[in-house]
Amino acid sequence: MNITVEKTLEMPNAVLFARQLEVALKKEQKKRQHFYSIIDENKKMEFINGEIYFQSPVKLRHNSAMLALAKLLHTYTAVNKLGYVGAEKLLVSLTRNDYEPDVCFFGKEKATKFKAAQMQFPAPDLVVEVLSKTTETHDRGIKFTDYAAHGVSEYWIVDPENETLEQYILDDDGEYELIMKSKDGMVRSQAVSGFKIPVRSIFSEAENLKTLQAILGGSK
Repeated sequence: MNITVEKTLEMPNAVLFARQLEVALKKEQKKRQHFYSIIDENKKMEFINGEIYFQSPVKLRHNSAMLALAKLLHTYTAVNKLGYVGAEKLLVSLTRNDYEPDVCFFGKEKATKFKAAQMQFPAPDLVVEVLSKTTETHDRGIKFTDYAAHGVSEYWIVDPENETLEQYILDDDGEYELIMKSKDGMVRSQAVSGFKIPVRSIFSEAENLKTLQAILGGSK
Protein backbone atom coordinates (compact mmCIF):
# COMPACT_ATOMS: atom_id res chain seq x y z
CA MET A 1 0.00 0.00 0.00
CA ASN A 2 2.80 2.46 0.92
CA ILE A 3 4.63 1.74 -2.34
CA THR A 4 1.51 2.62 -4.33
CA VAL A 5 1.08 5.89 -2.44
CA GLU A 6 4.74 6.78 -2.93
CA LYS A 7 4.51 6.14 -6.67
CA THR A 8 1.35 8.23 -6.89
CA LEU A 9 3.05 11.12 -5.12
CA GLU A 10 5.81 11.04 -7.74
CA MET A 11 3.23 11.92 -10.41
CA PRO A 12 3.23 15.66 -11.29
CA ASN A 13 -0.55 15.42 -11.79
CA ALA A 14 -1.15 13.63 -8.49
CA VAL A 15 -3.71 16.21 -7.32
CA LEU A 16 -5.69 15.99 -10.56
CA PHE A 17 -5.52 12.19 -10.37
CA ALA A 18 -6.81 12.26 -6.79
CA ARG A 19 -9.74 14.49 -7.80
CA GLN A 20 -10.66 12.17 -10.67
CA LEU A 21 -10.45 9.20 -8.32
CA GLU A 22 -12.72 10.93 -5.80
CA VAL A 23 -15.35 11.60 -8.47
CA ALA A 24 -15.19 7.98 -9.68
CA LEU A 25 -15.52 6.59 -6.16
CA LYS A 26 -18.53 8.81 -5.44
CA LYS A 27 -20.26 7.40 -8.52
CA GLU A 28 -19.35 3.92 -7.37
CA GLN A 29 -20.88 4.59 -3.95
CA LYS A 30 -24.21 5.42 -5.60
CA LYS A 31 -24.10 2.04 -7.36
CA ARG A 32 -23.27 0.41 -4.03
CA GLN A 33 -26.32 1.98 -2.40
CA HIS A 34 -28.40 0.61 -5.28
CA PHE A 35 -26.88 -2.80 -4.56
CA TYR A 36 -28.02 -2.57 -0.94
CA SER A 37 -31.53 -1.62 -2.05
CA ILE A 38 -31.96 -4.65 -4.32
CA ILE A 39 -30.05 -7.30 -2.39
CA ASP A 40 -32.11 -10.45 -1.98
CA GLU A 41 -31.77 -13.00 0.83
CA ASN A 42 -32.57 -15.76 -1.66
CA LYS A 43 -29.78 -14.89 -4.09
CA LYS A 44 -26.03 -14.82 -3.64
CA MET A 45 -24.98 -11.31 -4.63
CA GLU A 46 -21.67 -9.47 -4.27
CA PHE A 47 -20.52 -5.93 -5.01
CA ILE A 48 -16.97 -5.93 -6.40
CA ASN A 49 -15.15 -2.84 -7.68
CA GLY A 50 -18.34 -1.10 -8.74
CA GLU A 51 -20.09 -4.10 -10.29
CA ILE A 52 -22.88 -6.33 -9.01
CA TYR A 53 -22.29 -10.06 -9.38
CA PHE A 54 -24.96 -12.75 -9.14
CA GLN A 55 -23.57 -16.21 -8.45
CA SER A 56 -24.69 -19.19 -10.50
CA PRO A 57 -25.95 -22.40 -8.82
CA VAL A 58 -23.04 -24.50 -7.58
CA LYS A 59 -22.10 -28.07 -8.41
CA LEU A 60 -22.74 -30.81 -5.88
CA ARG A 61 -19.04 -31.22 -4.99
CA HIS A 62 -18.80 -27.48 -4.25
CA ASN A 63 -21.82 -27.55 -1.96
CA SER A 64 -20.67 -30.75 -0.24
CA ALA A 65 -17.22 -29.34 0.56
CA MET A 66 -18.70 -26.06 1.82
CA LEU A 67 -21.22 -27.82 4.08
CA ALA A 68 -18.66 -30.32 5.37
CA LEU A 69 -16.23 -27.62 6.49
CA ALA A 70 -18.95 -25.30 7.80
CA LYS A 71 -20.37 -28.15 9.91
CA LEU A 72 -17.01 -28.93 11.51
CA LEU A 73 -16.08 -25.31 12.11
CA HIS A 74 -19.51 -24.38 13.47
CA THR A 75 -19.58 -27.36 15.83
CA TYR A 76 -16.07 -26.73 17.11
CA THR A 77 -16.74 -23.02 17.59
CA ALA A 78 -20.02 -23.66 19.43
CA VAL A 79 -18.55 -26.36 21.68
CA ASN A 80 -15.64 -24.12 22.68
CA LYS A 81 -17.59 -20.84 22.69
CA LEU A 82 -15.07 -19.14 20.41
CA GLY A 83 -17.23 -16.84 18.28
CA TYR A 84 -19.52 -17.08 15.28
CA VAL A 85 -19.42 -18.99 11.99
CA GLY A 86 -21.17 -17.75 8.85
CA ALA A 87 -21.83 -19.79 5.72
CA GLU A 88 -22.48 -18.60 2.16
CA LYS A 89 -25.16 -15.92 2.68
CA LEU A 90 -23.45 -13.69 5.27
CA LEU A 91 -22.60 -10.30 3.73
CA VAL A 92 -19.11 -9.04 4.62
CA SER A 93 -18.86 -5.31 3.92
CA LEU A 94 -15.33 -3.96 3.53
CA THR A 95 -14.37 -0.38 2.73
CA ARG A 96 -15.15 -0.72 -0.98
CA ASN A 97 -16.59 -4.15 -1.67
CA ASP A 98 -19.22 -6.55 -0.32
CA TYR A 99 -18.65 -10.30 -0.36
CA GLU A 100 -20.54 -13.41 0.68
CA PRO A 101 -17.78 -15.87 1.63
CA ASP A 102 -18.55 -19.58 1.46
CA VAL A 103 -17.50 -19.95 5.11
CA CYS A 104 -16.16 -17.42 7.59
CA PHE A 105 -15.32 -17.16 11.28
CA PHE A 106 -15.51 -14.19 13.64
CA GLY A 107 -13.73 -14.35 16.98
CA LYS A 108 -15.57 -13.62 20.19
CA GLU A 109 -14.42 -9.99 20.31
CA LYS A 110 -16.30 -9.23 17.09
CA ALA A 111 -19.13 -11.75 17.47
CA THR A 112 -20.34 -10.46 20.83
CA LYS A 113 -21.25 -7.16 19.16
CA PHE A 114 -23.50 -8.74 16.51
CA LYS A 115 -27.26 -8.10 16.58
CA ALA A 116 -29.98 -10.58 15.63
CA ALA A 117 -31.26 -8.40 12.77
CA GLN A 118 -27.80 -7.45 11.48
CA MET A 119 -27.28 -7.90 7.72
CA GLN A 120 -23.76 -6.52 7.16
CA PHE A 121 -20.64 -7.71 8.91
CA PRO A 122 -17.00 -6.60 9.34
CA ALA A 123 -13.90 -8.40 8.13
CA PRO A 124 -13.83 -11.94 9.57
CA ASP A 125 -10.80 -13.53 11.21
CA LEU A 126 -10.93 -16.53 8.88
CA VAL A 127 -12.39 -16.70 5.37
CA VAL A 128 -12.83 -19.85 3.29
CA GLU A 129 -13.68 -19.68 -0.40
CA VAL A 130 -14.59 -22.85 -2.31
CA LEU A 131 -13.45 -22.56 -5.91
CA SER A 132 -15.67 -22.78 -8.97
CA LYS A 133 -14.94 -21.84 -12.59
CA THR A 134 -16.99 -18.65 -12.27
CA THR A 135 -15.46 -17.46 -8.98
CA GLU A 136 -11.81 -18.59 -9.08
CA THR A 137 -10.52 -15.37 -10.67
CA HIS A 138 -12.04 -13.27 -7.88
CA ASP A 139 -11.12 -15.75 -5.13
CA ARG A 140 -7.46 -15.70 -6.16
CA GLY A 141 -7.41 -12.06 -7.24
CA ILE A 142 -9.51 -9.22 -5.86
CA LYS A 143 -10.72 -11.09 -2.79
CA PHE A 144 -7.24 -12.39 -2.01
CA THR A 145 -5.89 -8.81 -2.00
CA ASP A 146 -8.91 -7.26 -0.30
CA TYR A 147 -9.11 -9.75 2.56
CA ALA A 148 -5.41 -9.24 3.29
CA ALA A 149 -5.73 -5.44 3.14
CA HIS A 150 -8.55 -5.57 5.71
CA GLY A 151 -6.70 -7.77 8.18
CA VAL A 152 -8.36 -11.15 7.62
CA SER A 153 -5.64 -13.11 9.37
CA GLU A 154 -6.26 -16.44 7.68
CA TYR A 155 -7.57 -17.40 4.24
CA TRP A 156 -8.36 -20.89 3.00
CA ILE A 157 -8.97 -21.76 -0.65
CA VAL A 158 -10.72 -25.10 -1.14
CA ASP A 159 -10.57 -26.76 -4.56
CA PRO A 160 -13.40 -29.33 -4.65
CA GLU A 161 -12.49 -30.63 -8.10
CA ASN A 162 -8.91 -31.54 -7.19
CA GLU A 163 -9.78 -32.05 -3.50
CA THR A 164 -7.03 -29.78 -2.21
CA LEU A 165 -6.80 -27.12 0.48
CA GLU A 166 -4.57 -24.04 0.43
CA GLN A 167 -3.97 -22.27 3.75
CA TYR A 168 -2.70 -18.69 3.76
CA ILE A 169 -1.64 -16.70 6.83
CA LEU A 170 -1.25 -12.91 6.96
CA ASP A 171 2.41 -12.02 7.50
CA ASP A 172 3.95 -8.98 9.18
CA ASP A 173 3.91 -7.08 5.88
CA GLY A 174 0.17 -7.53 5.51
CA GLU A 175 0.44 -10.08 2.71
CA TYR A 176 -0.71 -13.69 2.57
CA GLU A 177 1.89 -16.42 2.88
CA LEU A 178 1.05 -19.92 1.68
CA ILE A 179 1.88 -22.28 4.52
CA MET A 180 0.07 -25.39 3.28
CA LYS A 181 -1.31 -26.88 0.07
CA SER A 182 -2.36 -30.48 0.38
CA LYS A 183 -4.84 -33.23 -0.41
CA ASP A 184 -4.30 -34.93 2.95
CA GLY A 185 -2.67 -34.48 6.35
CA MET A 186 -3.88 -32.16 9.09
CA VAL A 187 -4.65 -28.47 8.73
CA ARG A 188 -4.31 -26.37 11.89
CA SER A 189 -5.99 -23.00 12.00
CA GLN A 190 -4.21 -20.05 13.52
CA ALA A 191 -7.31 -17.84 13.65
CA VAL A 192 -9.50 -20.45 15.36
CA SER A 193 -7.73 -21.56 18.51
CA GLY A 194 -7.19 -25.32 18.63
CA PHE A 195 -9.12 -26.09 15.45
CA LYS A 196 -7.36 -28.85 13.52
CA ILE A 197 -8.95 -31.27 11.09
CA PRO A 198 -7.86 -33.77 8.45
CA VAL A 199 -7.96 -32.21 4.98
CA ARG A 200 -9.86 -35.30 3.83
CA SER A 201 -12.72 -34.44 6.21
CA ILE A 202 -13.67 -31.63 3.81
CA PHE A 203 -14.09 -34.03 0.89
CA SER A 204 -14.96 -37.41 2.45
CA GLU A 205 -18.32 -37.91 4.19
CA ALA A 206 -16.95 -40.80 6.26
CA GLU A 207 -13.90 -38.77 7.37
CA ASN A 208 -16.12 -35.78 8.07
CA LEU A 209 -18.37 -37.82 10.36
CA LYS A 210 -15.36 -39.28 12.18
CA THR A 211 -13.92 -35.79 12.73
CA LEU A 212 -17.28 -34.43 13.88
CA GLN A 213 -17.57 -37.24 16.42
CA ALA A 214 -14.07 -36.45 17.69
CA ILE A 215 -15.00 -32.79 18.15
CA LEU A 216 -18.16 -33.68 20.03
CA GLY A 217 -16.36 -36.36 22.03
CA GLY A 218 -13.74 -33.86 23.09
CA SER A 219 -16.43 -31.65 24.61
CA LYS A 220 -17.44 -34.26 27.21
